Amino acid sequence: MTSEGGFPRAARRFDSVGFSEIVKVRNRVLELLAQGHRVWRFEGGEPYMPTPQPIKEAMAEALARNETRYAPSSGVPELRRAIVEKVRSKNGIPADEESPIVVNGGMHGLFSAFATLLDPGDEVLMLSPYWTPIVDVVAYHGAVPVLVPMPEALRDGITAALSRRKTDRTKVLYWNSPNNPTGYVFSRAECEETCAFVRDQGLALISDEAYEDLIYEGDPHVSPASFPGMADRTLSVFTLSKTYSMTGWRAGYVLVPKRWRTAMQTVVLYSINGVSTPTQWAALAALKLSDGFLAEARAGYRRRRDALVAGLRAAGFEIDPPRAALYLFPRTPPAVASSSVDAARALLDGPRVATVPGVVFGPEGEGHLRFSFSVPEETIAGGVEALKSVAGATAATR
Repeated sequence: MTSEGGFPRAARRFDSVGFSEIVKVRNRVLELLAQGHRVWRFEGGEPYMPTPQPIKEAMAEALARNETRYAPSSGVPELRRAIVEKVRSKNGIPADEESPIVVNGGMHGLFSAFATLLDPGDEVLMLSPYWTPIVDVVAYHGAVPVLVPMPEALRDGITAALSRRKTDRTKVLYWNSPNNPTGYVFSRAECEETCAFVRDQGLALISDEAYEDLIYEGDPHVSPASFPGMADRTLSVFTLSKTYSMTGWRAGYVLVPKRWRTAMQTVVLYSINGVSTPTQWAALAALKLSDGFLAEARAGYRRRRDALVAGLRAAGFEIDPPRAALYLFPRTPPAVASSSVDAARALLDGPRVATVPGVVFGPEGEGHLRFSFSVPEETIAGGVEALKSVAGATAATR
């Protein structure tokens, strides 16, 4: 036993696990707000709309019915049946009645999926840029994240890029479409090619589909588990957070193949012993909402996206509007700073515009900043006005 100052030290697994850089940015923002500064906040990932009223009412009704006791750790039967109906009809996934396991949001679903599959020393292929916590979740389990540059994969082909990095220790491919932070939506052909690689190499796939409903133009979302032979080797992770503005409710679900079901159920049982029972009845109401809610939400997101794109272009940022998700990932003008960390700091300390440095999403994110456009329209207007000083600096260097 090792100790520090006479006390047992924290588990060694944390030696290779970082702490969210996005949280660090948020903490600095909170410091500035406490000092009385006005900060234009684009660093988060919250839906701009409140939780729909029918979901709140379903929670109240569940409480009135005293639905407050332990539920089955994998989820209440009514919710699990609704999930099966949804993924069969909407995602084309051939789920059976026992496939869904209800989890405490997308983060818990991903953590549980990696816990189900990974042993120390296993390798996980993942495209970069990636959502920042993934490398730390992989490292927590003693496994190794193997980064595959997304520009290379899109240029040379996904199979070629993955094949260059696949080894005898490769066990899992992490897949995220629509992608956070870029908003890229992989096409059906790209997804099919990836699934063929996974099958041919005998790998498992963890599919992070948090933004499945937030696509604004072009082809719809494609679930990897909908392709032949993939439902048996894919853990499909979904969350209600983004689609239904339920980030604080902590509700999601994972579709689990039969061969890994007992392991996944054990992870959920011993980590949370099941999601809050009233929350599950609210989640059931969310899945029953009409498409009108989503149409309204997407219209609001498009309007915000386009306004922020225009403002960033005027400030000298290079950007193409993303097709999906909640974020812009523009290239930073050289006049702002030479690195994304310095650029984020300069914008926060100068015009008080809060962003996330692109490098925290992987090496391919260097030179970029992530802006969330899921903010009040007044924030976009005020932030764009504040960025005029950046535009002046950019113009002066030309």
